[in-house]
Amino acid sequence: AILRRLDIRQPRNGLARSEAEARVVADRVGYPVVVRPSYVLGGRAMEVVYGEDELNRYMNEAVNVEPDHPVLIDQYLENATEVDVDALCDGTGKVVIGGLMEHIEPAGVHSGDSACALPSVSLEQEALATIRQWSEALALALQVNGLINLQFAIKDGLVYIIEANPRASRTVPFVAKATGAPLAKIASRIMSGKTLEQIGLTSEPKPPLQAVKEAVLPFKRFPGADSILGPEMRSTGEVMGTATSFGLAYAKAELGASEALPTSGTVFLSTHDRDKSALLPVAQRLDQMGFRLVATEGTARALAAAGLKVETVLKVHEGRPNIEDAIRSGEIQLVINTPVGRQAAHDDKYLRRAAIDYAVTTVTTLAGSRAAVEGIAALQAQEMHVRALQDIHG
Repeated sequence: AILRRLDIRQPRNGLARSEAEARVVADRVGYPVVVRPSYVLGGRAMEVVYGEDELNRYMNEAVNVEPDHPVLIDQYLENATEVDVDALCDGTGKVVIGGLMEHIEPAGVHSGDSACALPSVSLEQEALATIRQWSEALALALQVNGLINLQFAIKDGLVYIIEANPRASRTVPFVAKATGAPLAKIASRIMSGKTLEQIGLTSEPKPPLQAVKEAVLPFKRFPGADSILGPEMRSTGEVMGTATSFGLAYAKAELGASEALPTSGTVFLSTHDRDKSALLPVAQRLDQMGFRLVATEGTARALAAAGLKVETVLKVHEGRPNIEDAIRSGEIQLVINTPVGRQAAHDDKYLRRAAIDYAVTTVTTLAGSRAAVEGIAALQAQEMHVRALQDIHG
């Protein structure tokens, strides 16, 4: 009701209380859709569904659906850029944005599992202005006294709101370290009756360096776990990297998360058909930086057709030596594998598991692979330096 009153755009959505109702809602919303139970937190049992067969399976197997436990069905904004905002609001009608972060992984990967950049690195000024305006309007409409976290998605130049949480969020410590503004402390003082003007924070703080937050994922500790990222949160911690450029800040964050980026060697590439054209610029950059490229048959054919030198490697069920053998024998330094849909994710699980077992850095989204290329380029061209937060904000 508030979004309609404020004329704020949200993805198409609906509620379903039965399997039949879910099919009707999903047809109206349009596939692919994000489906989730209404009674869980942290993205638990949330899935992206690409067709009616997957929806029927989800409704039958994954959730308890009844009138008291409806399922939420939302339009999935495929390959959209997600944005996190932490803002402060006091009782006088003053709103200050503490940090506006651009996610690296696309919308559909849980915000707790995505890397993000502060300040943003690729967003248009018009979209940023809309996000700032909507954040202020919502904080005031919800009568927030303290912190509010908002999440947006940008697709084809249009901004959509995903959620608004009138509370502190997991990004607050990262924003505080990146900007030097102690948001939790300021929010506590607001909640005890102080105004933003009295505290001395009247405008959005600007980070002195590019900061990148990365999720720490626990896959190495769980035998059989799969490193594919999705709507269900998997991370168990966070690290950050700061530098004068995005590439180096990202490389430092990956190092902190025990996913060090290689600067030479062999890259294995395997993507779904709908990702192959977008993979090409990534493969071209890696080739220019001196990496040897190997790929499964379909991906290799697409890259070779574009003029790249690429070697074909077998999948496990196609014979030996195969990609799993190559990973286990130390021939692969980086894996880029972006499956789309439940079946594709299942089919490639064996190679991602081998990469985890043998500590080979793995990227499972196209946006993540583009960021990894920026990080590798920075590592090849620049020296890494350590700077204490006390020095940055001194």
